[in-house]
Amino acid sequence: MRTASITTRLAGLGGAKWEVHASARAMVRSGRDVIQMTIGEPDAPVPDALIEAADRAMRAGRTAYSNGRGEASLCRALADRYSARRGRAFTPNNFICFPGTQTALFVVMAGVVEAGDEVLVGDPMYATYEGVIRSCGAEMVPVPLRVEAGFRMQASDIAARLTPRSRAILLTSPHNPTGAVLTRDDIAEIGALARQHDLWIIVDEVYEDLVFEGCEFASPLENVDLADRVIGVSSISKSHAAPGFRSGWCVASEAFCQALLPVAETMLFGNQPFIADMTELAVRDGSSVAPGMRRRFAARATRLADRLEAETALRVHRPDAGMFALIDVSATGLDGTAYAFDLLERGGVAVMPGASFGAALQNWVRVALTISDEEMEQAIVRLVNHAGLCGAV
Repeated sequence: MRTASITTRLAGLGGAKWEVHASARAMVRSGRDVIQMTIGEPDAPVPDALIEAADRAMRAGRTAYSNGRGEASLCRALADRYSARRGRAFTPNNFICFPGTQTALFVVMAGVVEAGDEVLVGDPMYATYEGVIRSCGAEMVPVPLRVEAGFRMQASDIAARLTPRSRAILLTSPHNPTGAVLTRDDIAEIGALARQHDLWIIVDEVYEDLVFEGCEFASPLENVDLADRVIGVSSISKSHAAPGFRSGWCVASEAFCQALLPVAETMLFGNQPFIADMTELAVRDGSSVAPGMRRRFAARATRLADRLEAETALRVHRPDAGMFALIDVSATGLDGTAYAFDLLERGGVAVMPGASFGAALQNWVRVALTISDEEMEQAIVRLVNHAGLCGAV
């Protein structure tokens, strides 16, 4: 059987990264006691108001086809939101709606790069980024995110890896898996580099509403001088605890969105009107669940770091945003993958090996902060006890 080259390009980028997660799920099904800290889903239910809005819209007949860009009322709501938050004017023509951030990123990447091009991405990175880039025939160029720089992308590190084939920089802020948030100075330096070398800047801002107290969010979309080269993607999956509704968008110049529209229409012809109505409500009213998630995730990260650093030789990178924390497990003598499997078997806690997100986290693991406070306390005890078994105390 002959398959297209895309299947070869994406081979090995799927389930292998989630082997610890799959093993943990299998252990739980068999009756084993495992605390699962592998994947991050909001720890709050979808707000009732959003479910009711979707239900009303369906019962009102909002179940027909949409248009390729998305429902006009949702695009207007997005324009109002971004104009207020970014400090410059946006119109409905600056947006295309998609079923989730992942789809938005896939279509945007297809509209920006092709075979032989290079996309610079921070290492570590969200696990699907490499596949999205390779699907277009382009090559991913990892840019190490240094712990001494707070895991924030630095323009100097990008500059050292530029080639004549460089076409785009893919940013994530707030960042998954590190929880780092780019500063305005970081963005200004990266923007100057992008202008100098005629590069696109694609920014994933899905965790924007989960920035912890004491840290300020900044966006490349605020900068008018970058308006013709910055493309943002986001959704309500994290901010409104609604990942299953698959409702996202891209935001860019009107010219880029107009050029991208046939690509989006070829992949899908608009999102569902009843979900668009629900999303419009979410965008206009803001999130009732994000403030609580911010407080809980920040408190859990602090509790985890304080206890592990006081009682073990493990070290925790304290995030500024998001749903995850990173643990440096070098003191155990194991790399992150070996540690994750050993912790699962001997400690009863499932975490993600850092290498699943890039070579820069070879000796780290990522833990989700989305379990309950009670489970977090149990997990900390198990992590401390396991560190003792590994001689990391």
